[in-house]
Amino acid sequence: MRRPNLDEIDENTPILSIAAAAELAGMHPQTLRQYDRIGLVEPGRTAGNTRRYSLRHVQQLREVQAMSAEGVSLEGIRRVLSLEDENAELRTEIRRLQEQVERHEDRQARVFAAGDQGVTSIRFGARPRKSNAVVVWRPKR
Repeated sequence: MRRPNLDEIDENTPILSIAAAAELAGMHPQTLRQYDRIGLVEPGRTAGNTRRYSLRHVQQLREVQAMSAEGVSLEGIRRVLSLEDENAELRTEIRRLQEQVERHEDRQARVFAAGDQGVTSIRFGARPRKSNAVVVWRPKR
């Protein structure tokens, strides 16, 4: 793992040692090692294989602690965290696609095809190149 620039550091950048992450999460470092072993919260690794945690990992550790205190099993917690990660990825993709649609709307395009290459504007009445594309049409207002 390369060393990030200060401009590149965000909540997902793995910069915290296991001791720092454990302190921020209010846990013992051994608990973090156990969670890593079972795949619950998986930190980044340095070239020397040292664990590095991000602020997002610390937040996940706090969520694990809260759910565990409520009696949720570790497998249940793993599933919740997995769904939260998937949800975040989908929200990012939705934002990206909305921005792409807005750029097309600025050019007065009203028909779009979405396929494996992303969203493209197509001429009204034309067919998309691939048969597996989804076409969205919105009439002028």
